Amino acid sequence: MATAVGRIVVVGASLAGWRVAESVRRNGFAGELVLIGEEPYEPYDRPPLSKTVLSGWIGTDKLALPHTPGLDARWVLGVAATGVDRAAGTVHLADGRAIGYDRLVIATGARARPWPVAAEAALGGVHLLRGREDADRLRADLLAAPRRVLVIGGGFTGSEVASSCLDMGIPVTLVQRGPAPLSGALGTAVGAALGARQRAHGLDLRVGTTVQALAGEGRLTGALLSDGTPLDAEVAVVALGSVRNTEWLSGAGLSADSGGVDCDTACRAITLDGTPAEEVYVIGDAARWRHPPFDAPPAAFEHWGNAIEQADTAAHNLTHGGALCHTLGLPQFWSDQFGMNIKSVGLPHIADRVMLAQGSCRRGPFVVVYGRDGVTVGAAAVDSPRVLDGYAALVADSAPFPPLIAANDSPATPLILDSGATPQDLSLEGVR
Repeated sequence: MATAVGRIVVVGASLAGWRVAESVRRNGFAGELVLIGEEPYEPYDRPPLSKTVLSGWIGTDKLALPHTPGLDARWVLGVAATGVDRAAGTVHLADGRAIGYDRLVIATGARARPWPVAAEAALGGVHLLRGREDADRLRADLLAAPRRVLVIGGGFTGSEVASSCLDMGIPVTLVQRGPAPLSGALGTAVGAALGARQRAHGLDLRVGTTVQALAGEGRLTGALLSDGTPLDAEVAVVALGSVRNTEWLSGAGLSADSGGVDCDTACRAITLDGTPAEEVYVIGDAARWRHPPFDAPPAAFEHWGNAIEQADTAAHNLTHGGALCHTLGLPQFWSDQFGMNIKSVGLPHIADRVMLAQGSCRRGPFVVVYGRDGVTVGAAAVDSPRVLDGYAALVADSAPFPPLIAANDSPATPLILDSGATPQDLSLEGVR
């Protein structure tokens, strides 16, 4: 049965913030509900920003998440939270206001990591991509038909942006510090296979390379790469990962830094003395936690599904007494890029071994399974999303690695590599 807690304040008008507000009402909360957001917009869907928005299939004004009948929330938008006084139960805002709370939900997410040289970052044509206005500015520059776009960083955002630019017919150079794109999430061996497909799609992919400097006077004209190569480019997209929005929590007595706010599986924020703060919850991209059953350090999971599940967990615990509900679902993410659908489950990034389970890394659909210390910890599928449920069960059960996979398209001889194998290892017999 739901319990009244007076006023719930949600800081972060994001997917996670919207979902927790909706979920507490669904759980019977009848008290006051306040949502605070730094952007002037009600919550909207962010994944399309690097794909369908840039390609012009949908405008940023069409991304709003659905209005929930009966939400009855007070929206405080266009103003940032600047601090929390937990003793007084108040959130302080940039405009000088203070809003009291009985329960607080932190859903402030993350921001794009900026280019480190301020003068170069300020050049016209240099972009970050995190919010609606970022996407609108980048889209406007792409419509001006630049001769070349430079993408700095080969993670999922950088790869999706590069794919969208190529779909518009704009030449793209992607510079990746590591030996393969997407290697931080999927390992070097799989990243190298995907990088070969990116090149086949027309991407000028430069791995093992960094950008030494961005050039231009007032507006970007090019860049100097670490191998000494000058590159002409009129638009650059900086995709160097993200920084969690936690600075406003300084002095709040919570365990937090640029990597996130520590919490338990019940989504309760952890204090500096290591105990849960019963009145403060943290969800979404800002939440850093140790995910059972994996033997891995606490991490933040910037995935749509994680934001939804944590929001529902927090909402239950905010409105019900007795036994706590816990977030136990496997991390999952997906990406559409270069004509491929990539979907992953578990924690591929912690693996030490990877096995080709189905298909071919060189062409067509394929599935890989990840292991660590003899335990299955993840799986990834390219153009085979429906088969991933079976692999998710192996991950959830901590099945022995390598698992026995006897699909019609499994290699005759199992191919198992180090997850950090070099791209050259993909020429081994068995990778068709």
